[in-house]
Amino acid sequence: MTETGLKKLEQRPILQVMRTIAFLVTTAAALPGCISVSAPDKPIEINLNINVTQEVVYRLDGEAKSLIQQNPGIF
Repeated sequence: MTETGLKKLEQRPILQVMRTIAFLVTTAAALPGCISVSAPDKPIEINLNINVTQEVVYRLDGEAKSLIQQNPGIF
């Protein structure tokens, strides 16, 4: 024992402890993770239930209406 009452192993300098921690963190970060990506067995099915309706509302001027009635072959 030394005069502080600690054994030599317990008197490691802070710098050495920090180096050990940094080494362990770096080593753990360098280890690859296990990630697997694979295509599905069945095709992906996307159901798009879309109903498109269109409503056309038209109003004719009286003069235009009479012109169309007089010349039905215009359109």
